[in-house]
Amino acid sequence: MRRLALVLLACLSSASVLAKDFPAAGAQYDSQLGGAYTPPAGTRIVSRDRSEASAPGLYNVCYVNAFQTQPGENAWWEGDHPDLILTADGRPVEDENWPGEYLLDTSTAAKRGALADIVGDWIEGCARDGYDAIEADNLDTYSRSDGRLKIEDNLAFVGLLIDKAHGLGLAFGQKNGVELLDRADLPAFDFAITESCQVYDECGPYAERYGARVLEIEYTDTESRFFEQACAARGGQFSIILRDRNLQPPGMPGYMYRSC
Repeated sequence: MRRLALVLLACLSSASVLAKDFPAAGAQYDSQLGGAYTPPAGTRIVSRDRSEASAPGLYNVCYVNAFQTQPGENAWWEGDHPDLILTADGRPVEDENWPGEYLLDTSTAAKRGALADIVGDWIEGCARDGYDAIEADNLDTYSRSDGRLKIEDNLAFVGLLIDKAHGLGLAFGQKNGVELLDRADLPAFDFAITESCQVYDECGPYAERYGARVLEIEYTDTESRFFEQACAARGGQFSIILRDRNLQPPGMPGYMYRSC
């Protein structure tokens, strides 16, 4: 009887992972990581930073920069958790594409556990604020760490975060990392968010792994034909948008939002 109860509990836990039902294939999406605003008409899914309120009535994805620091938080990291910042020759390793963002050190089980406590608190905040899912950015820091981090390090860390989110009834999205999709040790992500998969010819593997549960962002700093090609190929399957690179609110220079 006890064994049956445990099996039923596991089934109930698994069924709650996606919180409320993930929106239908091709549902209109918006990523508002540069600042929250009233979603465009027809939007059913929205991503916002963990510091922002969720959007009433929509499927809300909560952004956390789980593998790097935010520039405005560097003093806190350096003062309270200097050992969790990846260093080289005594200096923080910085993301060359995003100045001021330091890579976090996932290289040991102890450091992964300490980081999971910090990011886990953020995930709890997302749950309290009415979010339905987590978008953990910079899963691929191993690719710009000069070998100091391994793929296995980051997958082990994100596995801890997924367990935390699932325990709170939140879904968890894989953000980029197409090279990880065929790995046997890929953790139990529930959907994917991909940037410029049309540009890099990476969209197919996401469809194979996640079906219609893919949110695709193409950007205005690449050729416009890529967005048109993406809509023609997958507009009824993926949720595809065209956005400015900084995902700014309307009224800001360069703002762009289009959906298929």
